[in-house]
Amino acid sequence: MALLSGTDLSKYFGAQEVFTGISFELHAGECVALVGPNGCGKSTLLEIAAGVLEPDSGTLTMARDIRLGYLPQIPNFESGNTLWEAMIAVFSTLSAQQRELRRLEAEMTTANATEQEDLMDRYGKLLDAFEQAGGFTYESRIAQVLGGLGFPKEQFDSPVSYLSGGEKTRALLARLLLEEPELLLLDEPTNHLDLEGIEWLEDYLNHWKGAVIVVAHDRAFLDAVALRVWEMQNQHLDMYRGNYTAYIAQRAERRAQQLAAYKAQQAHIEKTEEYIRRYMAGQRSAEAKGRLKRLEREERLNRPQEQQSINIDLQSTLRSGDLVLGLYNLGAGYEDGEPLVFVEEVEVHRGQRVAIVGPNGSGKTTLLRTVLREIKPLMGRFRIGAAVRPGYFSQIQGHLNPEHTVLEAVLAAGMVSLAETRSFLARYGFRGDDVFKKVGVLSGGEQARVALAILALRKANFLVLDEPTNHLDIPSQEILQDVLTHFEGTILLVSHDRYLIRFIATHVWAIAEGELKIFPGYAAYSDWHQRLRENSPGQKKAAKEQARVEYETKRQTERETQRKLERQQARIKELETQIHTHESRMQELLNALDAAGRAQDVGRVTKLGAEYHQVEATLNHLLEQWLEVADTSLN
Repeated sequence: MALLSGTDLSKYFGAQEVFTGISFELHAGECVALVGPNGCGKSTLLEIAAGVLEPDSGTLTMARDIRLGYLPQIPNFESGNTLWEAMIAVFSTLSAQQRELRRLEAEMTTANATEQEDLMDRYGKLLDAFEQAGGFTYESRIAQVLGGLGFPKEQFDSPVSYLSGGEKTRALLARLLLEEPELLLLDEPTNHLDLEGIEWLEDYLNHWKGAVIVVAHDRAFLDAVALRVWEMQNQHLDMYRGNYTAYIAQRAERRAQQLAAYKAQQAHIEKTEEYIRRYMAGQRSAEAKGRLKRLEREERLNRPQEQQSINIDLQSTLRSGDLVLGLYNLGAGYEDGEPLVFVEEVEVHRGQRVAIVGPNGSGKTTLLRTVLREIKPLMGRFRIGAAVRPGYFSQIQGHLNPEHTVLEAVLAAGMVSLAETRSFLARYGFRGDDVFKKVGVLSGGEQARVALAILALRKANFLVLDEPTNHLDIPSQEILQDVLTHFEGTILLVSHDRYLIRFIATHVWAIAEGELKIFPGYAAYSDWHQRLRENSPGQKKAAKEQARVEYETKRQTERETQRKLERQQARIKELETQIHTHESRMQELLNALDAAGRAQDVGRVTKLGAEYHQVEATLNHLLEQWLEVADTSLN
């Protein structure tokens, strides 16, 4: 049975149709990537699945007693507690059990024999339940998840209200992961994570036991976690098996088949209509009329729509010399400071596509700005080759005037004709009144498209790109990737987009500990990066922490077992003392009964016999308790 299913779901905002007739099923253990262009309704579908919105038609069904976790793009995560307290609240049941265990321990130290028996039984059952539910490890799990999502230990005691918007998103994601719901809905979970955090989340979700629907623009992330892909486009939902790369191949094959079927039907229709026109009034009119009826009943296929929403052209007609860029003993950084990155010697030649990677703050953008002469090198030199025309794309579009309209921004970049400019902007997704929007009110993705349009006008043969896919939706990323792959010039690219780097880079430069390491392709870099992760201080620290937690858990379990054994042994000793006392009393009663019988004292015999049977019953009960406690102790 499906955990979640939708049947003929439709949603409208006013007169605008977001999607219609969508049906799907999600089963336990599946991780589904929900992809599609911006504005197609991905977040709206997640909101409906999460119960935030109601569909305008259709039905949504969820399996009974399913716990659901939802991470919106802009979460409302408010709390008067610290970050740590907000996470501990997830384990309130375990915290209560822990307090009850401590209370029972204290009570057992002062209880009498009868009370101790009951207390020990309750304590043993509660201890087993506590251990099975992860009572000895939940605090280490909290530290692991918070650390994996980029929170340092010194921030654990910070009030949630002090966190930034991005930090609150990561905090909510941490809490959802700790809650372990059967169904997890994630809307752009990688938005506020660095590369290390994204890789950690990939590994975490790959071990996730529940079902997941995730919306993300990070294609490498979707490649790593997705088992199925749902594509939203043109108000409909298409489904594919496998990860993102498998989806790309299947989509291309499916669209080729759809186009072939459409063309075949069009040819059939044209041939049939020609036959009808020719023979409708002649001797074959009956057959022509029959064909007309069949043609009218035939379901017409729609022509598959092109996915591309923007048309980027970055090609240049100017050919550069073979040497495009040379760096020699170069130290890049800012005045009055140490170099952020040092380059011993490296050259970039015509046609190479070089990707620069490294953690935030390592000096990637600083190196680009040095090459573009925006910052002077602190040491060494660099050389720009002959006939090289650079074109720069900045991750922060600071060169765009926020008061300019889109039309004015492109006109200022060198275009003259209004008609040509509007036609040109249409290729970048700005049509109609969109060209009169001010740059300052555009989304990050829209500003990126303006910057790409201006870059195209530059006709550069050396593209210097700083995080060009940051704000683009996946269809636009795919288009840009294709453009860069077929670019005939040279590219120097800074990016965290592993999917883009894997497909376009001929060389990778990795900044590590202030130095530039050169790799002949993504595969060589990836192998090095994996080894670096495994041997990094963070990984070693995590492994050491895990070993410490396992050792402490083992020690705690051993201590609890030893304390339980000591209490059992004390109970056995106490029972043995009581058994010995009752056995002695029974012997005394037997002697007294023998004397009373010889004296023929009927009243005394009756009284002593009653007491004997009472002591015997108590002794039997004590022996049963001794056997039960001794058996538990042996096990």
